[in-house]
Amino acid sequence: MSQLHIPMSLPLLNQVPAGGMTVLAGDVGGTKTNLAIYQVTPQGIKMAQSARYASAEYKSLTSILQHFLSDYDLPKPHRISLGVAGPVLNGKVDLTNLSWVLDQSAIARDMGVEKVVLINDLEAMAYGLAGLQPEDFLTIHAGQEKAVGNMAIIAPGTGLGEAGLYWDGKAYFPFPTEGGHCDFSPRTDLDMDLCKYLQLSGGVVSWEKVAAGPAVTSIYTFLRDVKKKEEPSWLTEQLALEKDDSAVISQAALHNKAAICVETMDLFIRYIARETSNLVLKMKATGGVFLGGGIPPKIAPLLMKEAFYRHFMDCDRMQHMLEGVPIQIIKNDKTGLLGAAYYGAYGEW
Repeated sequence: MSQLHIPMSLPLLNQVPAGGMTVLAGDVGGTKTNLAIYQVTPQGIKMAQSARYASAEYKSLTSILQHFLSDYDLPKPHRISLGVAGPVLNGKVDLTNLSWVLDQSAIARDMGVEKVVLINDLEAMAYGLAGLQPEDFLTIHAGQEKAVGNMAIIAPGTGLGEAGLYWDGKAYFPFPTEGGHCDFSPRTDLDMDLCKYLQLSGGVVSWEKVAAGPAVTSIYTFLRDVKKKEEPSWLTEQLALEKDDSAVISQAALHNKAAICVETMDLFIRYIARETSNLVLKMKATGGVFLGGGIPPKIAPLLMKEAFYRHFMDCDRMQHMLEGVPIQIIKNDKTGLLGAAYYGAYGEW
């Protein structure tokens, strides 16, 4: 087994049967479900087949798993390991952004596979860091050379995922959190107005409401409808044509095509930066923080600008700690899938 780029606690790393095994790994989210079969041997782990499914188009996760095996004429795997978007409690999870309730014992029964495990999707992403290489990252801030200590992951996507990696001096131990659902902390008058606007439609305003994918549209409509920012006619037409408003808005900001879109993304970037800083402080993540999920790679040019790091550093008296923390964007969109496979193959469960 080759040396891991990031040393991860994987107790069974060197205990793979000589004949190897197969792991069906999944990254199950509110929008999409990525699945893959991995061949695991004493020499390492290798993806054999993968596919992507629109989660909401299926009545259950089991039906997606069955379709995947059938679509590619794959034999029954030895193990199934699934990273899922929600808190896993006693082998069960009620998905946060999809009306599915998953039970690993029921999946095992329906799939005829003895070993099935559910872990939080951000926990899976953390495990996936073990299989990434330097080219899988973009550096926002290099931080202290050879930084050590706990690490953290924040992942803006359909929701806002957060996880930690505890460092014991030899290896990292990933653990999930539901920090994205903690209360949003408005600072400015504009933040307060946005918070009041969001309360009208959603009750509790969490960080997920301002720093995940749907927040781009929410911030935009707030600026347009409450703050009366101008919406150009071409943008009105494009928003009417496209299904994904947030993609239209972010792309317009990236190309500086509309002031309202630039202001929307300025706020969105600030909120991600602030919650990233909060997460690092709470985890004492001096070893580094990673921005994962579907959004950061798509808006990387905005995150790489000076504003993100300035807002990240704008904390209460802990700048001397934050300045040494490396900040990186995870470019590999299969990190959660890979992490589920690593945990399924080498984790102790």
